[in-house]
Amino acid sequence: MSGHIAELSRRGVVAVSGDDAEKFLNDLITSDVPAGEGGAAYGGLLTPQGKILFDFIVFRDRRRFLFDLPRTLVADFVKRLTFYRLRAKVEIADLSDDHIVVAAWGSDAPPILDGPVARDPRLAALGFRAIVPAGADMAADYDEARSEDYDAHRIARGVPEGGIDFPFGDSFPHDAAMDQLAGVDFVKGCYIGQEVVSRMEHRGTARRRFVVATGAALPEAGTSVTGGGKPLGTLGSSSGTTGLALVRLDRAKEAMDAGAPITADDAEIALTIPFWARYSWPASTADGD
Repeated sequence: MSGHIAELSRRGVVAVSGDDAEKFLNDLITSDVPAGEGGAAYGGLLTPQGKILFDFIVFRDRRRFLFDLPRTLVADFVKRLTFYRLRAKVEIADLSDDHIVVAAWGSDAPPILDGPVARDPRLAALGFRAIVPAGADMAADYDEARSEDYDAHRIARGVPEGGIDFPFGDSFPHDAAMDQLAGVDFVKGCYIGQEVVSRMEHRGTARRRFVVATGAALPEAGTSVTGGGKPLGTLGSSSGTTGLALVRLDRAKEAMDAGAPITADDAEIALTIPFWARYSWPASTADGD
């Protein structure tokens, strides 16, 4: 059975190369760059206060690293890396005009493409990710699909995307499930924002988490989710009757225990923990920030 393959036009591409590229990047981002040729890693670049400025998938492509990130943030990402470069022997280039990001799913065989292809580092069930030259032929053994089809696939597996499901500049890696989806290496050396992220991990203070929301008519992303008259969080992207929501687990559990309806706008929804999550509903609840 063939899988599906789609160009993700909302994604851009940045290349980082040079003698110091690997060390330069590993000193900045939340996960180490891939160690082997053709590998990919998920990670982010944070503020010193530990909030996500950018998240991305980074590929090792011979002697350079290719970043797959939101196209609207490419110029800011290049500017931020340039700011940190100082005397490092590093070259930074925006390749978004002549390279595209591709997602492939529904088959265990990786698509054969003219560019780096890797299993999605966040979750194997998402399929494969690739960066190829613009205009390149898609894999012949995959059926071409739309980015909307990929989003339905991603949402059904409960995986959030930055800039759609959570805001950049105002979310911690734990909020965005980066700690659950291989986006943070807790044993690597220092990186920007590490102290805050490590403290949240070791103290177990993360309470805002992503859940899967299901309902007959889900409203648009950004709609408030409430339960028992209290705000629980915010709805993210959706496809059909399935969506994502970033909620306070303790407040959501309290509402469910009380039998209170959970709603987004006028739509009643049900919340479930994603199958890949290592977090769960709290055994007991306590209100407050």
